[in-house]
Amino acid sequence: MTSYDALLLLSFGGPEGPDDVVDFLANVTRGRGIPRERLAEVGKHYQHFGGVSPINAQNRALIAALGEELGARGHSLPIYFGNRNWHPMLAETLVDMAADGVGRALVILTSAYSCYSGCRQYRENLAAAAAEIGPAGRLELDKVRAYFDHPGFVEPMVEHTLAALAELPRVDDATRLVFSTHSIPVASAAGSGPPGAFDPAAGGAYVAQHLAVAELIADTVGARLAREFDWALVYQSRSGPPQLPWLEPDISAHLEQISAAGASGAVIVPIGFVSDHMEVVWDLDTVAVADAERLGLPVARAATVGTDPLFVSGLADLVEERLMDTPASDRPAMTPLGPNPDVCPVGCCANPRGPVPALCGSDPQPPAGSAGPRPPTVDRHA
Repeated sequence: MTSYDALLLLSFGGPEGPDDVVDFLANVTRGRGIPRERLAEVGKHYQHFGGVSPINAQNRALIAALGEELGARGHSLPIYFGNRNWHPMLAETLVDMAADGVGRALVILTSAYSCYSGCRQYRENLAAAAAEIGPAGRLELDKVRAYFDHPGFVEPMVEHTLAALAELPRVDDATRLVFSTHSIPVASAAGSGPPGAFDPAAGGAYVAQHLAVAELIADTVGARLAREFDWALVYQSRSGPPQLPWLEPDISAHLEQISAAGASGAVIVPIGFVSDHMEVVWDLDTVAVADAERLGLPVARAATVGTDPLFVSGLADLVEERLMDTPASDRPAMTPLGPNPDVCPVGCCANPRGPVPALCGSDPQPPAGSAGPRPPTVDRHA
């Protein structure tokens, strides 16, 4: 068995009031030189919701639910909460953990898939935050594997898709399933996953993983309802300069296409998201739904996994995998692509700007018997 002192839920972060919005967006876009006036303009959709993103509240609810689930299984691990871009900031959380005497912790990312922004960047943030603590408060940090095809993620999405279909005026052969995820630059998608493991021209691991999960959900839902559904993987929430190619089709363009082709209705399934943060409540519930209404296309949006008991139980299973050192052959994965490894291989989801230290990678460990706690594993080659 493997021993951990604590868990860390690591997420993106979001503003929790109108005065937070511009500073939050400045954190998200740091290094790009975007003027605060432009950030205020971009942040207007946050102000539509009172300047509050639902992500922090959902993460706190998830921590509470996961703590209860683990406690019921006999595990008394404290769960810390850290964000990349807003309070509680990751570096501050690691300081608190070190002060509390935590020596080794297991990290859960609120991102289920492999790509730079969904995994590697979090690992880089962990390395940078751990470096701020210094040797006196050094933490050993591992992370759970990518869980895109774990039953705890897939099964609640199946149930939520079925529930959303029940909200449509009718379900027939012209009903469509629209699986949505965050668009990323085409180059970033091509470099996602371990080098050479996926076809870069087809979008690397990022696209392959989403397609595998979408197909699985569509087939399972179809089997439950004794019908086949036409479905597509679409993208949303792109940003950046227009000359930079990002993954397509955009969800609004796809809704227009299927409406013109005679779709009777559609269910939007946000498989790329763990909770209802701003990209869900604005880009889907507000913008995409308004586009569908303009087209006269009935739509319903499937819920994200959030704090669904199946998802919470699945996260507890992922924690127990590490506690029990469960061999890969005994780890559940519902697509042919899984289970993903615990430790990211060298070069996995490479930083497009060049080599940056990242934790939870596959660099060699220090020699056995070396003095002091084992430092965090750092992959300096991607």
